[in-house]
Amino acid sequence: MAPSGGFPDNSKFTAVPNLLFGSLLEEIHDLSTFKLILRVLWLHSQKKGFPRYLTLEDLLMDRTLANVLSVEGMKFSDGLQEALFKAQELGVLIHKTMRVKGDGGVVEIFMPNTQEGRRAAGHLVDQEIEKPAFWDVIEPPASSSSGPAGNIFSLYEDNIGIIGHIMAEELKEAERNYPFPWIKEAFREAAIQNKRNWRYVEAILKGWMAEGREDGESGKHSKKVDSREWIRRYGLPRAPR
Repeated sequence: MAPSGGFPDNSKFTAVPNLLFGSLLEEIHDLSTFKLILRVLWLHSQKKGFPRYLTLEDLLMDRTLANVLSVEGMKFSDGLQEALFKAQELGVLIHKTMRVKGDGGVVEIFMPNTQEGRRAAGHLVDQEIEKPAFWDVIEPPASSSSGPAGNIFSLYEDNIGIIGHIMAEELKEAERNYPFPWIKEAFREAAIQNKRNWRYVEAILKGWMAEGREDGESGKHSKKVDSREWIRRYGLPRAPR
């Protein structure tokens, strides 16, 4: 909630480079970019140790950014990416793509382009970072499930919204349990029925698994597919990591 009577007594303060209030301020023509820069400076100041950085998921999960960058007709994730790009063009942010130790995935990280940020970026050259505590790893697409058509995460973002940590784990589990063509069709059917929520999509998939599914129709219009036939067609589900 916005303060109604100014800043309370004993308010804490965040260090902001003076340049932001001078020549750099004159170069920022987009309010969303300005808001992003201020929020990134604050979020980065809350990190501990060295090197300090923010992951893309840190930013996607931030409620304040979601509120200030959400505009009608544009998804928050798209607005965030646009503001991040403009901030990088201004030279305010450093962006790196890092590999994750023992995981094989990559994670997008950001830090202010300050002396500390440049030292951190240099320190991270040719290094791998620890897997973050929540889901911010972009895993390479698995040919056994997603293929060139996309993956379950992009389907969720396009049809439902932002993916949190708990939901990411559920989506990974669903991707292991169901063939990707089923997942894609279930999202499509949910959209047709105007039921844009994961529970509805999940119910469709569970129904097809229980009743069988063939040639694009649900089980009530097709013969039941037993487990051996399902494995022959789609292969074994991937083992949990």
